[in-house]
Amino acid sequence: MRKYRVTYAALLVSSLVAGQVAGSITAPAAHAAPAAKSPAVSAPAAFKFNTVPMGAGVSAVLENINIWSQPGGNILSYTLKYTNSGNSSASLMHYFSRVVTPGGSVLPGNPLGADALKKKVGAKETLSVTYYVNVGQTSSLQGIKISMLVWDAKTKGYLKQTGSFGVPANYSTTAPVGTSLNTAMNDIPVAATADSLQLYKYSGKVYAKVGVSLTNKGNKVLSDPGYSAYLVSASGTSFALALSGTQADYNIQPQEKRSIYYITEIPAYLKTDNMKLQFTQRDETTKLELAKSSYKLPAASSPNLVVGNGVVKKITVNNNTVDTLLRNANVYSQDADAVWTFQMQLKNTGNKAVTLPSYDLAVKSVKGKVYPVNSKGISGITLKPLETKIVPLTVRVPLEVEQSGLQLMMIESVGAESASVPESNGTGGETTGNTGTQPPATPATPATPTAKMIFPVAYFVIPYALRTEVTSGQEYLTTNSYGSFSYSIQSLQRYPWRDDDILAARLRITNTQNVSLTLPELKGTIKLDKENLPVTTELYIDNKDTSVLAPGKSVELYVLGKIAYTSEFRDMRIALNGTQNTETVPFLDISVNNSINSIPTIEKGKSYTISGKGKTASVQENRTTIYQGESHNLVYTELYLSSEEKRQSKMARLQAYYKTKDGQYFEAGTSQSENSASPGAKQLVVLWAKVPKATDITDVSLYLGAGIKEGKLIEAKEEATGFVNVAALQLNPQANVPKNTLEATVVYPYTISVLTSEGKRMKSSDTLDITMNYSLRKDNLYDAGALEHKLILQITDPFGIATEKVLTLGTDLIEGTNNQYSFSLSRPVYKTMDGGAYKLAFYDEFQGERLLLGSQAFGVTNVVPNKTEE
Repeated sequence: MRKYRVTYAALLVSSLVAGQVAGSITAPAAHAAPAAKSPAVSAPAAFKFNTVPMGAGVSAVLENINIWSQPGGNILSYTLKYTNSGNSSASLMHYFSRVVTPGGSVLPGNPLGADALKKKVGAKETLSVTYYVNVGQTSSLQGIKISMLVWDAKTKGYLKQTGSFGVPANYSTTAPVGTSLNTAMNDIPVAATADSLQLYKYSGKVYAKVGVSLTNKGNKVLSDPGYSAYLVSASGTSFALALSGTQADYNIQPQEKRSIYYITEIPAYLKTDNMKLQFTQRDETTKLELAKSSYKLPAASSPNLVVGNGVVKKITVNNNTVDTLLRNANVYSQDADAVWTFQMQLKNTGNKAVTLPSYDLAVKSVKGKVYPVNSKGISGITLKPLETKIVPLTVRVPLEVEQSGLQLMMIESVGAESASVPESNGTGGETTGNTGTQPPATPATPATPTAKMIFPVAYFVIPYALRTEVTSGQEYLTTNSYGSFSYSIQSLQRYPWRDDDILAARLRITNTQNVSLTLPELKGTIKLDKENLPVTTELYIDNKDTSVLAPGKSVELYVLGKIAYTSEFRDMRIALNGTQNTETVPFLDISVNNSINSIPTIEKGKSYTISGKGKTASVQENRTTIYQGESHNLVYTELYLSSEEKRQSKMARLQAYYKTKDGQYFEAGTSQSENSASPGAKQLVVLWAKVPKATDITDVSLYLGAGIKEGKLIEAKEEATGFVNVAALQLNPQANVPKNTLEATVVYPYTISVLTSEGKRMKSSDTLDITMNYSLRKDNLYDAGALEHKLILQITDPFGIATEKVLTLGTDLIEGTNNQYSFSLSRPVYKTMDGGAYKLAFYDEFQGERLLLGSQAFGVTNVVPNKTEE
C-alpha cells in the first residue's frame, strides 16, 4: 500500500463508498454499436457480450473489463461468468482465456487473489472468476480482445479456441453524469451517484472537491471496502483523492443516504472538462491496484464562499448539518493594533452528536494580508443534537491596515494533524502557503497528494463596528459560550490605597435565560488607555458560592485595579475571563469611559452597611476626638459594629482612610475584635491616624469599606490587599473637655471614680504619703480588640513638681468599690513643707499622644508624731 493510503486511512474508509460502487459496476448491456471511435468518458453503450460455448454444457460470458495504470505496467482486469447447465461439475482447469492487445500481443489471464482457489463449476451452477493481465503501456480498452480456449488433446498445442470477446470502440465503464449506479459493496446493495465537482483557489493553488452520494439499500451497516479514489482528467492524468476532514465516520446505516467528499490538489493549468471519478481496489495477494467503478463528473463549478453579515453558513460534517454564524463583531484600538473580538456560533441541527474536524481561522484584509486567529475553541469541538455553542475569537490587526472589508476565513486541512495558515505575500488576495507542490501525473504514474492540503470552507464578512462604551447604570444584553445574560456597571469608583489608588468597578450580572447560568471561576483585568498604564487587578464576588444563577437571579462583583494616585486616563477596558482545559475563555469584555462616580456619603450619625455572606453588619460612629501632640495630632474614632446575621459569625475587617476638607488622605490604623459576634451583638472598633498639626480636621470624613484578600472578605486578624463597598462616613469630631473632678472617668472598657484622696507628711519628713480611694467598673457591653490605651496618673505636689505613674487597669487598680491605692513621693524639699495642696490628673495615652480626662486638687495634712512615737 502506498504511503499516501497509509497516511490517509480515513480516505480508504470513505473510498469504500466509491469502491463499493465500483465493485458492482456490471458490464454494459446490449450489443455494440459500429466500431466508430468515441471518447473514453462517453456513456456505456447498450451492449451485452455474447455467450461463448466452452463445451459439455458449459458457457462463458464477459461480465466486465477495466484497466488501470501501474508503475510496472498497466493492469487489465476482467471477470468471466461460467454457467454449467450439465448434470456434473466441470473443471476450470480445462478452460483458459487470453488477452490480445491491439499490438498483437497474446497474454494469458491469471486468476486474481482468492479466485485462484476456484477449481470447478458445480452442476446447474454459475461461477464468476476475475482475471488480470499486465498489458504494459496499453492504456485503453479499445481494440482489446479476449480469446476463450479449452483443453483439447487432438488440437495442436492442446488448446482449442471456442470464441472471443471483442471490446467495442464505444465501450465505457464510466457511469454517465447524474446516473445512479446500482452496485454491491461488501455484498451489500448500494446506489451510487457522482454529485459534484467544485474548484477552490487558495494560497496560489487549486483544489478539486468531488462529491459522491451513497444509499445503503441493504439491511446491514455498510463499512469501508478498502477502495482508493482518483480524479481523472479527460487526457488520462489521475490525481489521488483524500477524504475530506468532515468524513471521520464512514459507517452508513441501512436505508441511509450519505454524501461523501474527496479533495485533491490539481495544477492551475489543468483542463477540467469531462473529468471522471475512478475507484480502485488493491489486491493483497498480487499487490496490484485494480480498477473498479468510475463516474463521469458534472461540469466543474467554483462556489461562492463569501458569507454575508448575519448570514448562516451551513457545513456538513458526517452527514450532519452544522449552522455557523459570525456574530457580535467589534473593534477597539490598542497600541498600534486594532483588536477585533467576535463570536462564532455553532449549532448542530442534526439528530446525532457531531465532532468538528480541525479548522484553521484567519482574518484576511482586502489586500490579501492574513492574520491568524486561535481556533482551538472550534477545532475538535463536539456538539450534541440541536446543541448550540458560542466560541469567542480575537485577532489583532495593525492599524495601518484598512479595517473595513475584513473577512474571517475558515480553512479545512486534509492529510495532516494540523495545518498552518499561510502568511500573506502582500500582493493582493493570494497568499503563500506551506502546502507542497504536486507535479502533474501521467497515466502510468498516478499522482500522490501532498501530506497536507488546506483550502477554504467559508469567508465570513466582518462588519466594521467600533466597540461601544458602557454607561454606568444601564443594562446590556450579551451571549457567550456560557449562556445569555445581562450586565450593568453599578458604580465606578476611585479611592486611596496606601501609595496608590484603587479603581473599583462594581458589576451586576443577571441570568436572562430560562435555564440556569453556570459561572466559571472568573478572573478580572483592567486596562487603561491602550495598555500604557500597568494595572494590578483583583476580583471580588459578593457571594463567592454563587457559581450557578437560576433564571432571573443576579450576582454582583467588583473588579479592582491598583494604579499610581497621580495617574490620569481617558478610557478603561474591563474584562472577565474563565478557564476551560487550562485555556483562558473570555466571559465579558467591555469599554468604559472615565466617568468616575463620587463616593456615596453617609451623613453624621447615620449607619454604614457591610454586605457579605456571613458578615452583614451595620457601622455607626460612637465618637471622634483629637489627641493634641507636639509635632502632629492624632485623629481617633470609635465605631460600633453591629452584627445583622442570624447566626454567630466573625465580622469583616474594616479598612478606612481619613479624608480632610482639602482632599488629603491618611490611612487609618485599626483595632478590631477577632471574636465571633452573636446575632445583634456590637463590637467596638477603633481607628486612628496621625496628621500634621496644620491639618484642618474640622470637616473630616472616613472612607470606610470591607477589607478583601484573594477575592473574599477577610476577618480582623488578616491583612487586606484592598477594600470594597466604600462610602464616606461623615464624622463629628468632639473637642476634649477635661472634667474638674475625677468622678466617672472613662478609659474604655473601664470607668474609674476617685472617691477621696489624702496626702500626709510627718513633721520634718521628706516623704509625702498619698492614698486614693476609688471605685473601678468594667463595661462588658461591647467586644473590642486590643485598645492599647494607657491610664496616666499625674501628681503635682504643692511645689508644682509633677510626677507620673502608669496605672494598669485591672492590675494596679482592681475592679470593685471603695478600693484604695497608695503611693509615696520623697523629696528633700518636703521637709520644709507646711500643708498645701496636691493635684491628681488622669490622662488617656494612645499611640504616644495624650488626652487630659480630668483633674482634682486635694489637701496635704502635716502629722505631728506623739511622744511615744518620738
